Amino acid sequence: MKILKSSEGFQQVRKGCVLTIGNFDGMHLGHQEILTRSRAIARDKGVEIVVMTFEPHPVAVLHPEKAPGVLTPLPMKLHLLKDYADDCIIVLEDNKALLDLSPQDFVDKFLLAAIRPAAIVEGDDFNFGAGRTGNVDTLRQCGREKGFDVIVVPPRQVQLPSGKSMRVSSTLVRYMLESGHVAEAAVVLSRPYRLIGTVVSGWGRGRKLGFPTLNMDKPNQIIPTDGVYAGLVEIADTPEQLLQQSERRPAVFSIGKTTTFGDRHPRLIEAHLLEARLGEATDKWMAMDFVQTLRNQHKFKTPEELTEQIAKDCQRARETLQKMVEGDRDG
Repeated sequence: MKILKSSEGFQQVRKGCVLTIGNFDGMHLGHQEILTRSRAIARDKGVEIVVMTFEPHPVAVLHPEKAPGVLTPLPMKLHLLKDYADDCIIVLEDNKALLDLSPQDFVDKFLLAAIRPAAIVEGDDFNFGAGRTGNVDTLRQCGREKGFDVIVVPPRQVQLPSGKSMRVSSTLVRYMLESGHVAEAAVVLSRPYRLIGTVVSGWGRGRKLGFPTLNMDKPNQIIPTDGVYAGLVEIADTPEQLLQQSERRPAVFSIGKTTTFGDRHPRLIEAHLLEARLGEATDKWMAMDFVQTLRNQHKFKTPEELTEQIAKDCQRARETLQKMVEGDRDG
């Protein structure tokens, strides 16, 4: 599979491909449906599938103050895309000149000049060109004039554990994480939400209480709201190794300030492993997969009360993660 990161490499794309374009942040069920459809069409036509994604998000270039939080950093996104795009992925570096192209110029001077697709597959909310003035109707019109097909994939709906049905989107995932609904986010993503960051030295509070933790440096991703969660942890020497491993350890996560010991502590991202302790992990890389919210953060009157509550959290986490394992086996 080819990963192209500059226009000089576009000549490697064979004429007549099936192309899909998007930021694909989160790689949620809606993205997966578009990619699955694109791959099926490419196979029917006997051509390659080309996935074009952006880095950074277009809004981060035009309006940095309004840029949405990142769900999947580029290495993770490429790793997830590989399950669908087994031919070619283009990582397009967004810049103002590109984003200022009119919809027609984007098609004529960029897509047709560089990629020359036979078909383009998009969701119904696809926008492109300066000011996002182009949409799927604009793209269809360009296709009729320039000789390529446009296939629009209907929006994906998902039924949440609450029974409510909602349209899948990256915005929905961000809202769920920022409001602490990590189990619902996992449904929309088709997997638990994952944070990746380096392990750093902590304050040592957990160790003194009998529950040592691994502390994560603040990642460049959306961090779920303050709370205590059941989850799974992976440790590796590099972020690339994390993407290839599958040895996940059950854990309890804590995000927030340790207000029981005062109000001046920084916000911490911590993981307490429920099984055998890990050796020295500082400066290694850690992945935290959020499975279920256990409770909100709050201040305890004494360290002893906090210790008692952590023990209860650990037991609930074990039960929650065991049910998940049993459910995976039954599935």
